[in-house]
Parts: sequence; C-alpha cells; structure tokens
Amino acid sequence: MDFFSVEFFSALLTIIFIDLILAGDNAIVIGMAARNLPKENQKKVIFYGTAGAIGIRILATLVVVWLLDIPWLLVIGGVLLVWIAYKLLVEEEKPHELSAGTSIWAAVRTIIIADAAMGLDNVIAVAGAAHGDMLLVVIGLIISIPIVVWGSTLFIGLINRFPWIVYLGSGILAYTAAKMITHEPKVKHLFENPAVYWGFIALVVVGVLIAGRLTMKRKQQSNVTQH
Repeated sequence: MDFFSVEFFSALLTIIFIDLILAGDNAIVIGMAARNLPKENQKKVIFYGTAGAIGIRILATLVVVWLLDIPWLLVIGGVLLVWIAYKLLVEEEKPHELSAGTSIWAAVRTIIIADAAMGLDNVIAVAGAAHGDMLLVVIGLIISIPIVVWGSTLFIGLINRFPWIVYLGSGILAYTAAKMITHEPKVKHLFENPAVYWGFIALVVVGVLIAGRLTMKRKQQSNVTQH
C-alpha cells in the first residue's frame, strides 16, 4: 500500500478510530490498577503499563492469523478478564505495605494481562483494517497512546473523588469480557437469540458486581472484628 495514497490514509484513520473506541476500556484498566499507588508512582505505572500493553498489542497483531486459528481463544480471554474485573474491584487499599517497586510492577503486570485479554477483538479489527500492512498497525497504535494515557489519568482522578466509579469500571470490564465470550466462533450460535445474548451479558456483569460487593462486605466485617 502506497504510503501517500488515499487508501493508506483512509485505512490509517479507520485503525485510529478503532483504537480510540477501545481505548476507553484500556484507560479504565490502567486507572483501576494504578488507583491505590502513591501519586508519585501512578505516572510510572501509566507509562510502563501503556507501553507494555501497546507492545503486546503489536506483537499479537503480527501473529493474528495464527491467533485466529486457536479454538476457544475468546472464551479463555473473556474468563481471564472476568477474574481481573472482580480482582480490581475487591483490591484492598494497602499501597504502603508493599515496596514502591513491587507495587508498580504488580500494577503494570495487571494492566498488560488485562490488555492482552481485552485486545483480541481490537487486534482482529485492526488487522482487518490494515489489510496486512503492519506499518499501518504500528502507526495507528502509537497515535492512540496519548489518548489512553490521558484517559487513565482522568479516570484515577475520578475514582479518588467518586469511589463508586470503581464499580462502574469493573462492570464495563465484565461487560467487555462477556461480549468476548459470545463472539467465540465455537459458541457464537448459542447467543443468536437476543434474549440469550443480553441475558448472558447481564448475568456476567451482575455476577461480578455482586461477588465483589459481598467480598468487600466480608472483608470489612473481618476488619471490624479484628479491631
């Protein structure tokens, strides 16, 4: 594809649009993973987490044809993301009990794993829009980085002001996970009925939120008993 052609720029705009639409989920993951760290470490986590996530995304897109041949891939990624949505929801705020390095890399690891799970649909969409041109993929992802970083910083600020947003973020991750599972070719036929499709998504989202809420209540009661 000619670098200066209309076709090239049209495909590039499509890729950037896909990345920006899906960047909201990435920003939420990064913001939630970094929210309990001291402020001076949050920027490091956002930078390293975003860089690692983008690196993984580029590598995944390079082998997208191979990835698509793996059965049950979207189900595995979806289940992993359900667990991460729950884990981020019930994570206790004890940032000072860990060393700064451990806290930073634990958060970065969570971000990269979550992005790898969430990025499967993105990888497939971007690879299709790029028509096999990896230069397009890389440029599109690089342009989307500032949006993800800015969104993460904004999300951390909102969580600090409105703690209930954590539940909203976890619900969005659970929703993304459920949609991934329903798009798995091996089980897609089970969700052709809209009632079944939306019922399953609602079940996953509500299940994660209720499980997280019950776990948090149990932890709070345990802390009160100990004191």
